[in-house]
Amino acid sequence: MIEQVVNVERIEQIIELFGSFDENIRMIERDCGVNIVNRDTELKISGEAENVLLAKEAVETLLRMASRGEEISAQSVGYVLSLVRKGRQEQMISQMEKGVICVTVRGKPVKAKTLGQQAYIDSIKKNIITVGVGPAGTGKTYLAVACAVAAFRQKEVNRIILTRPAVEAGEKLGFLPGDLQNKVDPYLRPLYDALFDMFGPEAYHRYLEKGNIEVAPLAYMRGRTLDDAFIILDEAQNTTPEQMKMFLTRIGFGSRAVITGDITQIDLPDGKISGLKEAMQVLKDVEDIGISFFDHRDVVRHELVARIIKAYEKHDAARQKKTLRDKAKKNYRIKKKD
Repeated sequence: MIEQVVNVERIEQIIELFGSFDENIRMIERDCGVNIVNRDTELKISGEAENVLLAKEAVETLLRMASRGEEISAQSVGYVLSLVRKGRQEQMISQMEKGVICVTVRGKPVKAKTLGQQAYIDSIKKNIITVGVGPAGTGKTYLAVACAVAAFRQKEVNRIILTRPAVEAGEKLGFLPGDLQNKVDPYLRPLYDALFDMFGPEAYHRYLEKGNIEVAPLAYMRGRTLDDAFIILDEAQNTTPEQMKMFLTRIGFGSRAVITGDITQIDLPDGKISGLKEAMQVLKDVEDIGISFFDHRDVVRHELVARIIKAYEKHDAARQKKTLRDKAKKNYRIKKKD
């Protein structure tokens, strides 16, 4: 048993670290198998040597986050602990120093919360086309819209074009009322929400009327050349290979594109190949195209979402393993019969 002491500059940092009802510090104690006691501006960590050093690194990293104004939640505690175990906590601090992408209409700064998100943002800034692939809640669409708004405000592009395929998510919606725009609006709602958050309703409608913002179904892209635009294709797992090729060949001079999707949530009819899955193979070695992958550690929604995604990943891996095993048995029986 050993004891290590962490000195804290301000009592506010300790309050932020401990969290509501001390939930954050209890999480560190449970995860690391240590005991943490607060005495004024000192934190005393006791337990087995290896566990104490792990907890100390996590506490110091979280305190550095708190000193930069970062919110310390149960989710961020879990993420920091996973990074400390891999010795990657310094990468987390470096990522925080990269700053804000843009600020929402309510004054909320938008920035990367995980290393996966930072790699995605870096790819968007570096490449003409970036493909972001990962589960729900990892910020693929929201961060892409934030990058688009930042580029528009800095006059790097003249237009923001958001599009997605109008594919029903496993349920038949029937005949929707209204004109064509009314019919496609439900499919485009997540994109509207992100733009409203960045610009506010008044500015959004003003830019929409002037043609600086366009939100439309993917079918509207055919036959066009999109110059000086930041283009986002959302829910790209529901494109066909033909649609994906059509979209990729729309990109003109001075434009940048981000393609987002989750290959575990394909809503295409059975037997249809996903354009996103094919594009990931076709484009992986093409210059000026970056592919970023997210996993459950990049989820920034409720922590339960990350646990759900992890459970499904485990289930899918087991099912795939069983399929391969059954196939091998079948081939063995056929060979034995011959």
